[in-house]
Amino acid sequence: MGRSENSFPPVLGGAVSLAPDKPIPYYAADGTSRGFRSPECARRFLDAGLVTAVYGRKGHLKAIFARHADGSSAVEASLRPGTRYSFREHLDNGHLCWKLRRLGRGEELRPIFLAVVADCMTSG
Repeated sequence: MGRSENSFPPVLGGAVSLAPDKPIPYYAADGTSRGFRSPECARRFLDAGLVTAVYGRKGHLKAIFARHADGSSAVEASLRPGTRYSFREHLDNGHLCWKLRRLGRGEELRPIFLAVVADCMTSG
């Protein structure tokens, strides 16, 4: 019972695609879905300047958005400002720290929650 000359498992046949070509979600400028497009079609749209691309953190194409009628990008460059629940606090010793704003407990939280929901309903 000796050692095998080749300790690696055998290769089973030709080239295997590890990830199939996944369709890319396609959205209108207002965010409504227009279905899916093949990666080749998405690349043609990008090359023609008809869409704006959204990439994942590893650089993969995640989705494409059609441009507005005036040619501007449909993807916002920054988040909308909202209520800040954390803020910087200046300490007496000169240091800065982040402090979380207390929202309340139990029934104290209910009016705050309802105000946030109402604000979302009016601005959406």
